[in-house]
Formats: sequence, structure tokens, C-alpha cells
Amino acid sequence: MTDASRSHGLPRPRRLLALATDSWPARGYLALVAASAAVTPLFPEGGFAADPLLLTAPLSFLAVLLPFGPGTEGGAAVEGAALGFWVGWLLLCALVNAAVLGALVTRSAAVAPSGRRTPLPRVPDPAERPRPRRARALLAPAVDNWLARGYLLVVAAALGFFLFAAYVLPDPGFAGIWPLMATAPISVVALPLSAPAEYSSLPWLSPLLFAAGTSLAGLFNAVLLGRLAHRLRVREPRPAV
Repeated sequence: MTDASRSHGLPRPRRLLALATDSWPARGYLALVAASAAVTPLFPEGGFAADPLLLTAPLSFLAVLLPFGPGTEGGAAVEGAALGFWVGWLLLCALVNAAVLGALVTRSAAVAPSGRRTPLPRVPDPAERPRPRRARALLAPAVDNWLARGYLLVVAAALGFFLFAAYVLPDPGFAGIWPLMATAPISVVALPLSAPAEYSSLPWLSPLLFAAGTSLAGLFNAVLLGRLAHRLRVREPRPAV
């Protein structure tokens, strides 16, 4: 049995780590997250506590749904375990985001039987395709894999709850925080876009504009996650022995 039939590339965890560390944009992002995490305990009163959370969004915000994390009380062992879990979760979120950057800048290559790398058959540039096909090609990674589809379900649930609270409940409270966190960091643009309508003669339009902005942000994030899922599925055959 040849090596090519026994093994087809790295295991997915190792491929994720490789995508997160094999390019300068990904390594630069990880360095930024590490610097932010180092500054936070050095200047506890400097307002930097939320920076690591924002830099590793949107996955990092899922931690707010858990009943424990920084500030958990219950003895040294419980507090240490909660803090360790929070740090580990942020590290995983940072690796996923770095892998997304790596997937964007890394080109696939096939290995020829002689061991030399040869480029894959040329894929037509999106600009060369008709506009409908180009749009479908750009958005396809958001819906053709379970990772992106699962993320879109979370975004849809957050948006559904927000719209229900905004138009049905007498006091929506902070319902908008859920779609904002689910589609961060790009979703912060939706806030200034929807603010003018809130103070105009059409206040009912503000939730719709906010929902539209966060929907676009969620779609963009889903495309990035889908591209990462495609890269994790790529298996580069090794030369036969």
C-alpha cells in the first residue's frame, strides 16, 4: 500500500493549525491578539478588558452564554478552572479566525508524482463570469457546508429574537445585543446606519435597518467560515513510494 492511499494530507486539527500559522496575515493577527491579552492584566483599569473578546469575535461571544468565566466565585479551584476555560476558549477562537485569514491567502496546490508541486487547473476569475454566476460563486461557501450553515442558523435565531422583541414585546431591552455579537466585528457598522432612522419620523425603520446590516455582516462571516471549511477538506496527495 502506498503512502498516498494510506494518508491524504494532515489531520484536520493540524491543518487548522497550519492555516493559522503559515501566512503573515494570520501570524500578525495572532500577534495582535497576544499583545491585547498581555496588555489587559497589566492595565486592569485601562479599559482593555474587552479587546481580546472583540478581536476574537464572533465565536468568542458564545462564551457569554455559559454560566462561568472570569469573575466566577466559588473558591480558588473553581475560579482557576473558569479562568482557564475562558483563556482556552479565546485561544481556540483566535486560531479559527487566524485560519480563516490563512485560508483567504493560501492557494491550493497539487503534488505531482515526482514530488514537484504543480498548480491546480486554472479556475476562471470571478470577474470573467456573468454577474449572476459570479454572485453565486462568491456566496456559495456560506451555504454549501455544515459549518457555515450552522453559523447562519445562530444568526437567524438571534435576528428573529431581536425582531420579535422590537415589534412585539412592549420593552425590547437589549435584544439587539444578540445579533450584534453573533455577527461581530463587522456588525458594529449596523449601529450608525440604523441610528438616524430611530430619531426620525420613521422610528419603526430603525430595527429593519439594523437587522439588514447585521444580516449582511453574518453573511460575510459565513462566507469566510465556508472558505475555511473548504480548505480543511482539501487533501493533498503525497507522492507514491
